Amino acid sequence: MSTSTITTGQFVRISQSPASVGERIFARVIDTVLLSIYLGGLFYFLTYLNIFVSDKVLAWTAVGLLLPAVFYSPICETLCHGQTFGKYLLRMRVVKADGSSPSLGSSLLRWLLLPLELYLFGGVGALVMILNRNNQRLGDLAAGTMVVKLYDYRKVHVTLDEFRNASRYYTPVYPEAAELTDRQVEVIRRTVVDAGQVNSNRVEKLAEKIRQLLHIDNRGMDDEKFLSTLYYDYHYYAFSL
Repeated sequence: MSTSTITTGQFVRISQSPASVGERIFARVIDTVLLSIYLGGLFYFLTYLNIFVSDKVLAWTAVGLLLPAVFYSPICETLCHGQTFGKYLLRMRVVKADGSSPSLGSSLLRWLLLPLELYLFGGVGALVMILNRNNQRLGDLAAGTMVVKLYDYRKVHVTLDEFRNASRYYTPVYPEAAELTDRQVEVIRRTVVDAGQVNSNRVEKLAEKIRQLLHIDNRGMDDEKFLSTLYYDYHYYAFSL
């Protein structure tokens, strides 16, 4: 199963597994069946109601009861954190590129493009999903969203919660770390934290440059440990602000 790795604004990396094309189609079928049952029941209800009320009242009643069916997807995805009934049963949800729940605007954009994909472009929409690494349809690409497996989305929150808890009890060493920019922290992360094999020469040069930048004159800590400490100190202050 392919994964999509994203980095939050605080450079916390998380991974999400996109829902497969088959799972997304099956969820759509479930939602379609549910809507068909609702519309069928609505038809019989309005037919029965026609005996007792005027045509004008019946028309407004029909409009009011049809709106939830018409806007089913954006309403559910906005109010239920990216899930429709079909997605709930298959344990998946819509998320934005940063892992957050979609906004009403994003859900509406996905919904507006769906008829184009299904009826005007024919199989193009499905082909885009198959060829796309994250199984995104055209609506997802336009709205900046993707559909992921729910258990992966929960791991996102676990990861962030664990990081916050660690920050709560963490004692920073260098207050100067709060002066670092996101770009500088990203360089430290790539050099030390995420490096498969640390380049000692690069670490030494970066540590020296950071010491000069932050006016830190502490030689009692080796360069790799120094940079790692700055990295975690930065996140402590970023979460504390």
